Amino acid sequence: ILMAFIVMHLQGLNANIMSLGGIAIAIGAMVDGAIVMIENMHKHMEREEVTAANRWRIVADASVEVGPPLFFALLIITVSFLPIFTLSGQSGRMFSPLAFTKTYAMAASAVLAITLIPVLMGYLIRGKITPEHRNPVNRALTAVYKPVIDQVVRHPKWMLVGGLVVVLAGLWPASQLGSEFMPPLDEGDLMYMPSARPGISADKARQVLQQTDKLIMSVPEVQSVFGKMGRALTATDPAPLAMVETIIQFKPESEWRPGVSKADIRRELEQRVKLPGLTNAWVMPIKTRIDMLSTGIKTPVGIKIGGPDLAVIQELGKELEEMLPQVQGTTSVYAERVAGGRYIKADIDRNRAARLGLNISDVQDVVRTAIGGMNVTDTIEGLERYPVNLRYPSDWRNSVASLRQLPIVTARGGHVTLGDVADVHIEDGPPMIKSEAAQLTGWTFIDIAGRDVGSYVEEAQELVAEKLKLPAGYSLTWSGQYEYIQKARKNLVMIVPVTLVLIALLLYMAFRSVGQTLIILGTLPMALAGSYWLLYLLGYNMSVAVAVGFIALAGVTTEIGVVLMVYLNQAMARYLDQCSNDGRSISFEGVRDAVRDGALLRLRPISMTVAAVVVGLLPVMYGSGTGSEVMRRIAAPMVGGMLSALVLTMLVIPAVYLLWEWRQLRNRDEVNPELGEQS
Repeated sequence: ILMAFIVMHLQGLNANIMSLGGIAIAIGAMVDGAIVMIENMHKHMEREEVTAANRWRIVADASVEVGPPLFFALLIITVSFLPIFTLSGQSGRMFSPLAFTKTYAMAASAVLAITLIPVLMGYLIRGKITPEHRNPVNRALTAVYKPVIDQVVRHPKWMLVGGLVVVLAGLWPASQLGSEFMPPLDEGDLMYMPSARPGISADKARQVLQQTDKLIMSVPEVQSVFGKMGRALTATDPAPLAMVETIIQFKPESEWRPGVSKADIRRELEQRVKLPGLTNAWVMPIKTRIDMLSTGIKTPVGIKIGGPDLAVIQELGKELEEMLPQVQGTTSVYAERVAGGRYIKADIDRNRAARLGLNISDVQDVVRTAIGGMNVTDTIEGLERYPVNLRYPSDWRNSVASLRQLPIVTARGGHVTLGDVADVHIEDGPPMIKSEAAQLTGWTFIDIAGRDVGSYVEEAQELVAEKLKLPAGYSLTWSGQYEYIQKARKNLVMIVPVTLVLIALLLYMAFRSVGQTLIILGTLPMALAGSYWLLYLLGYNMSVAVAVGFIALAGVTTEIGVVLMVYLNQAMARYLDQCSNDGRSISFEGVRDAVRDGALLRLRPISMTVAAVVVGLLPVMYGSGTGSEVMRRIAAPMVGGMLSALVLTMLVIPAVYLLWEWRQLRNRDEVNPELGEQS
């Protein structure tokens, strides 16, 4: 951990929820190397009495036995996080600190496991070592595991069938999981962000804002409400007058009504705040701002309609408005009225203006100054400076009829009205013009509840494809969180296979055997089965956070297979040496007993490594507070996968190893033909 913090400081990476979360999910795996090294040292001390003369030789022998494969196992955990660094956009910025800190911590753990730990073992492991069979916990584990492993090595093929059935059973909960970009985050505050119809006046907008604020404040748990309509005095906020942004702050939970949750309050607000012409949307403030900066969509799902004609785009949006409420989970749908703005147009008649001695600029000056106003001077109040704007009183410009009566003085001193030289009327037009990919676009906002984004979009796409007929030259693009999901999935689909190849390469470098490499990689589907079941039972959807948990699981699960394979190889090597020294033929029963002993005698270190990882993840799994929603979904697949991997690995790998090793010996003609045929 200290080495990880040092690298974080040199990199300029600050301590936040995600960077500290990377260390939190790695705490259990960081001590695995020390557990395996010390356990192997204990085994050597049980077989040979330790003296001052042979202490460091025993330490070296114990370290050399498990050090190289253990180093590769910890290196695999480090490499397995490579896909996280390929994420871009919002997911990349969120999870890269976690990936950095976990990588630093595990890399440091791998180096210390083969350098510092052996030295500390030589100095600190002294005195009498209690034999493994005297430990009550180990005796209980052995009592449970021994009859099971006996049956496994007697019927290895049946064990393979059983393991395959368990793995296939994990496909059912996997098919029931929904998909989302990120789990819903509770930022504390809530933002009410409805959309009104275009063309709303400033006075009406002010009235609507006051009404919604009053209705929101009627909920007892609400502490304060601050609403805004339109845009701020900055070019970075191009919000129309029809856009409402209301920040809702809640009282401390201790002051809430008994049994009321944030979801209950949101449902109550939805029921109370219902005004004609408003399409409600209840969102998180920070997340929505980020989404709007990235995609422009303020709701979980959005549709961007592209084409050459705004009127057609508006009609397509209206059809979507009527169609999408049929999809389960839809709470509101609002299609922008891209051609629904209202403009007062003064169409100047050049001939009439010329007859009265007026040119175009004379008429336009009257329109500009009388309606829009003109800054004529500045007033200075101390250190403050204010512009003085001059225009006609509101009674002269509050209707089209009044505007037609605006006086104009001709060059000869005559008086005419604006209506004498121009046709003043109200005309429809776009309130705001948006374009993407060289096409005009109109956006449809879809707010959903009680359903994941992925399955909702799939059902909605089927409905739209069936009922909506797009004219030639027009397109639909699904955006919002669904767009994030697609980008993250595209990156992961490309890089995850590359990472698996790197893991396989490291395993081959550690064992120099293709067969053993494939056996260890077989632990991954066993772990996935437990992960899918736990996610299903917890009601979690697939998301980038869950994908990060699966990626972390691949590394720690491989470590279990590596440790077990080392011990099985040691047991097999001892049996082959005994047969060579005694001049005995190698038999299937002997190989079977060696595999059983290798699995049985190394039950404790494998159980301890899994327990260390799981116990290290439990505080993350059951934590609460800001950011806990993300961390729980990272920890959940790791906890479920480690538990299923422990059970299935300790049963399936010995069975596969037995069959594979026996076949290797038979191919090398190292077995007794009669015994081999009998077996």
